[in-house]
Amino acid sequence: MGHAFEPDHLLAVGNLISRRDTLAQALRDGIYWGLGHTTTLVVVGSIILLGRVTFLTSGYFEAAVGLMLIVMGISRLLDQRREAAKVRPGVAPSRAAYAVGLLHGLAGSGALVLLVMSEIRDPWLSVLYFMVFGIGSILGMFIVAVLCSVPFTKRMKISRILKASTVTLSSLLCIGYGGWMIYGNVRW
Repeated sequence: MGHAFEPDHLLAVGNLISRRDTLAQALRDGIYWGLGHTTTLVVVGSIILLGRVTFLTSGYFEAAVGLMLIVMGISRLLDQRREAAKVRPGVAPSRAAYAVGLLHGLAGSGALVLLVMSEIRDPWLSVLYFMVFGIGSILGMFIVAVLCSVPFTKRMKISRILKASTVTLSSLLCIGYGGWMIYGNVRW
């Protein structure tokens, strides 16, 4: 569950659920994000487990997550402008949360989980490891979605200025952190 509280995960989920009007929609996105993340780990982990290959981590996976955060931040800023102009933006369906989770499964400590898993010799322990990590990831992202959704639900829309400031700040954090991830992981 601690894995869910990494900065890039918090920014991605916060950005996704800031588009939601209800807690139920936000929770669904958190669950789908966790399912996407777990899906990647299970697919790549199965290749490791069945093929007995080792997984080498690459900074390019992290850079791809950074690029995705930049795109998400810019997209949210553009959606916010459409909202201000009274044009209803296309609300990203939960499959977007699933796709974001898929990409996150290859980067950061997701890759570290796969590396650790490749060292476990007993296949049943590897499967148990997947199950525990997957359930923890899904539960953790559910909790993150609950915590991040509070400022964005209809009940908390006390002030348009406060909401706009919160969305702008979270979008700029996405863009800045994404840029930092690219800078730190791409070999120039």
